[in-house]
Amino acid sequence: MPKHPTLLEQFRSFCFQNNAANFEKAVEYFAVFGGMGWTVDMSRPLDELIEEKVLKNYRYIHGDLAKITQSDKTHHALLSALAVGDRREHSAFKRAGVSRQEGEESISFLVKSGLLVRDRSQEQPLDETEEVSDKLLFTQPFMRFWFSSISPYYKGIRDGDYKEVKERLNHMKQDFSDLIYERLVMELVKKSFKEDPIESIGSYWDKNSEIDILAMTRSGKSVAGACKYSKSKANKSELTKLKEKCSKVKLKAEIFVIFSKNGFSNELKKEKSTNVKLFALKNLRSLIENLSEKDLLVNTNKKY
Repeated sequence: MPKHPTLLEQFRSFCFQNNAANFEKAVEYFAVFGGMGWTVDMSRPLDELIEEKVLKNYRYIHGDLAKITQSDKTHHALLSALAVGDRREHSAFKRAGVSRQEGEESISFLVKSGLLVRDRSQEQPLDETEEVSDKLLFTQPFMRFWFSSISPYYKGIRDGDYKEVKERLNHMKQDFSDLIYERLVMELVKKSFKEDPIESIGSYWDKNSEIDILAMTRSGKSVAGACKYSKSKANKSELTKLKEKCSKVKLKAEIFVIFSKNGFSNELKKEKSTNVKLFALKNLRSLIENLSEKDLLVNTNKKY
């Protein structure tokens, strides 16, 4: 197994291992348990599984993670800050209340230990003097879940009082899933550009702007994308906003991609062309087609 399986590799393994039939449910449960190799009964409520597998085993899981983090308070503070913030390195330093030097040393350790990977903006900002902070990604969804919603509430969990942590879980659920969807949409975009393959893909950000997806094809075409997760359909204004964002930061995108979890308005559907691609939930399901034993990752984590 490679040191860091991709999110898609982890997701396919999770879906095969747990016989996932419903894509949305698979994402919701993967956002909590992903990357650990645990068997998860998705016919049971997520809250029930969290209590049984995580809260009741808090002491043991905490002990295992403390061996990786060396029980260092700075490491833990930064991991929690990254798990709940905008993932930007410098924002995490502020949120965790650590100096830049101390923070950079800690991040370096956490990257080397395999908990985090760096995520860099796909393009430099228009203002060359502007410093763009890297973002950081947890290598496993479970680790983000743990440091955002479990670790900060250890006192209550230790005492068997789960009220505070359950309130936190209800607040964070959608946010967990959104980041998973964004990374899976990037995988879908890569899969969809067969004639002119994607050479690089990620996001763009500077101090004032953010574009969900920015990619470059082999022939040099720039692809910009936006992701919409709400219950309403995406309409033409999503495309307009995406084009305006690109214009604002002087990015000359030739192809635009809109992902909408709940479909598109008729007006936006009319915009569909070789330069405007629309992806919905049904398209994402292609990422977990033809699952087999070979998709199952070997995990050495303790099973709970």
